[in-house]
Amino acid sequence: MLTQSTLLRHRGRSYLLPSTFSFRRRQHSDSQDHAESTVTQVVELLQPPSKQWDYDQLRTFLFIDSPLSSHQLLQITLRLTSIPKALDFLKFLREKAQPHHLSSVFQGTLQLASRHPNSQTELLMLHTFRKSNDWNITLTAKSASLLMQCFEKAQMLDDSLLLFNELDPSSKSTGICNGLLRILFKSGRADDALHVLDQMLKPDSEFPPNDYTGVLVFGELVKRERPGRSVADEEIVWLVTKLGEHGVFPDTFKLTQLITKLCGKRKNGIAWELLHGLMTLGGTVEVEAASCNALLSGLGREKDIQRMNKLLSEMEEMKIQPNVITFGILINHLCKARRIDEALGVFNKLRGKGENNRIGVEPDVIIYNTLIDGLCKVGKEEDGLSLLEEMKTENKNRPNTVTYNCLIDGFCKVGKIDKARQLLSQMIEEGVQPSVVTLNTLVDGMCKHGRVNSAVEFFNDMKGKGLKGNAVTYTALISAFCGVNNIDRAMQYFDEMLGSGCTPDAIVYYSLISGLSIAGRMNDASIVVSKLKQAGFGLDLACYNVLISGFCKKKKLERVYEMLNELEETRVKPDTVTYNTLVSYLGKTGDFATASKVMKKMINEGHKPSVVTFGALIHAYCLKKNVDEAMKIFGEMCSMSKVPPNTVIYNILIDALCKNNNVERAVSLMDDMKVKGLKPNTTTYNAILKGVRDKRMLPKAFELMDRMIEDACSPDYITMEILTEWLSAVGETEKLKRFVQGYRVSYPESSQASLCF
Repeated sequence: MLTQSTLLRHRGRSYLLPSTFSFRRRQHSDSQDHAESTVTQVVELLQPPSKQWDYDQLRTFLFIDSPLSSHQLLQITLRLTSIPKALDFLKFLREKAQPHHLSSVFQGTLQLASRHPNSQTELLMLHTFRKSNDWNITLTAKSASLLMQCFEKAQMLDDSLLLFNELDPSSKSTGICNGLLRILFKSGRADDALHVLDQMLKPDSEFPPNDYTGVLVFGELVKRERPGRSVADEEIVWLVTKLGEHGVFPDTFKLTQLITKLCGKRKNGIAWELLHGLMTLGGTVEVEAASCNALLSGLGREKDIQRMNKLLSEMEEMKIQPNVITFGILINHLCKARRIDEALGVFNKLRGKGENNRIGVEPDVIIYNTLIDGLCKVGKEEDGLSLLEEMKTENKNRPNTVTYNCLIDGFCKVGKIDKARQLLSQMIEEGVQPSVVTLNTLVDGMCKHGRVNSAVEFFNDMKGKGLKGNAVTYTALISAFCGVNNIDRAMQYFDEMLGSGCTPDAIVYYSLISGLSIAGRMNDASIVVSKLKQAGFGLDLACYNVLISGFCKKKKLERVYEMLNELEETRVKPDTVTYNTLVSYLGKTGDFATASKVMKKMINEGHKPSVVTFGALIHAYCLKKNVDEAMKIFGEMCSMSKVPPNTVIYNILIDALCKNNNVERAVSLMDDMKVKGLKPNTTTYNAILKGVRDKRMLPKAFELMDRMIEDACSPDYITMEILTEWLSAVGETEKLKRFVQGYRVSYPESSQASLCF
């Protein structure tokens, strides 16, 4: 019976079901019609001025018959079309309506204001109305969004933050947060933006981040530094990880940009942590080769080959397919680190040689060029040539201008200029056009290996073929001519450079200033200095030093002081060379008091006097025939200074002592050299031989001649001039012959006895 009654009931329900649904649909439709009718009637009652409203009938509709919903109240407000009328309606409802009802009416009023021609003013007025009347109206998400959009246009960022912070969590939405994040990031308010993000990133957040949040955050992270507080690099990994926990990840482009930015700031550790944090998420996010390549480049710049290899192994484990750029980066940085054998090992794998050889990536012409350049830089030009022949044979990666430039540069660096020119002819024959880099490489190579005339001929020949030089070409030629003291030709090419439209760089000016100063052409040097300043460059310390030295040699003290004042004005600190030049000049002019002051200033500025400093003073005193003072400084060097005297200083003193007729002391100094481990040179012997000749100390001369032989110190024309006249006059030409032949001139007693027999 139970089963039967159950079945009957089911059958009955089945039979009655359509009519029941129909009834319910009609009931729902009637309810909707009633609600719409009520809304319409209330709107009609609100049309007259507020003083003429039928308050009793309004109360009946709104509070007694069947209280209206928040949605119905919103619809009533929107149909009023007038902001003042909507506010009157809000004031009326305040007596008995629930707080959420007031929120709906205020939202409707804000929406009316947003449609107003002067919406900005109206919305701000409503915001002021809400705050000043202390109504405590809770804002809906829509109301908050409208007000925050208004604040953004009015640049009222603090008001946006205050409004956001007072919102009930239920009124906050992801859209509102994103809007606030956008303007906070734009204004450089990273701390406030991170505070908003903190709320969004909570595990139970009602307004979690979405893809647009990621667009905002990742977009901000990759931007360059700008005014205001930016997101610190150390916060990036945390942010990306937290967003990842909510399923929001940077795309490959943004991730690559972010890693590139971090590596550019030498924050490889953070970049490594960021990439590996995403890699460990497994299938949640796909890391591609481009992002790994960015990190590889950063590691390469820091010469961190170990972690580069580790990242490549991890890419293989994670099934991240490397591309030709990946291996190009690795090979490039291995070559830069002079680890050419490892670079060739990677290259051989790409070519299919050796074990585990097929990677699925073919080497391109850039990789070939990188390897050829790397081989040339470690002196393996012939191996580079072999790769060039391989490129021609395989015909997949034809050699280009860069290929030949690398080889030409390699052969020029080792002085094989003819081979470099042969390669140039070869590239032209094969239809590969030389570039200005080719021209510059050969011109510079010829100049640096003493073939300046060949460089000029080659330059003129290439100009005739339509390949014009640039600033680098002229710089090489100008520097070369300055180096061989051919200043006129250097100036000729400087004028030609200006006439051809090439802009000289600072190096050109520096070379000319140095060359002219060394040649004593200080007026011309001053003209070039003026041109340098007109071009927007400043003198460096080396230039100031060479100018000061040049003016000192020309005894133009006022120009020296002018240079020193300019040094101070440009905040370029003098160095030891500057002070040595001044000490030497002042000493030669006999102004030892000022020279001592300069030396004291030098020490106070933290520059320790060098052997050149002491040498300059000693030489100056010797020139003024004040050998005693020179010997006093020499004594201080030996006893107090940490700068021991060198051969040049001994030579100056020995020469001065001999000229002062104090040969014995000069000989003593020479003996002191031997004790100090200094080897006398030809200049030393010439000075002391002059002294012993003038004092007719013939036995001492023979002793010195023997010492020259022992020290393997070859005589020069001055030595021969001293000895030839003297020894011929005293009948000792045989000893002179033995000396010239490299034999001792003094005999031990036993040897002389054997000769008598």
